[in-house]
Amino acid sequence: MIQVLRAKIHHATITEANLQYVGSLTLDEDLMDAAGMFEFEKIQVVNVNNGERIETYLIKGKRGSQVCCLNGPAARKGMKGDMVIILSYGLVEIGKAKTWYPIIVHPLAGNLLPAERSVKTVDS
Repeated sequence: MIQVLRAKIHHATITEANLQYVGSLTLDEDLMDAAGMFEFEKIQVVNVNNGERIETYLIKGKRGSQVCCLNGPAARKGMKGDMVIILSYGLVEIGKAKTWYPIIVHPLAGNLLPAERSVKTVDS
């Protein structure tokens, strides 16, 4: 087995940062579904604006809310309006690694999903 990028949300926008929350990233359930990500899944968040990289977990945000909120200590790593890349990793068999391709979601401004999106995935 080898660890690979499983899914990526490329250029989501932070809508808020809540230092007083227990910690994590709250994300609109529509974005989570589009990327095949799960609540409480370990993720990496890369802040395009300041270069910060953190590991945390996902909390399901209200569907259709466009929320992308850094919570707890993670709130110190970004601010409203910053652009982030949200990454999820998984294990695949070595033999499948050469043909592996992750799910990649490109949200529109305001963390909206395009009406039609083509997502390239690997056959199971």
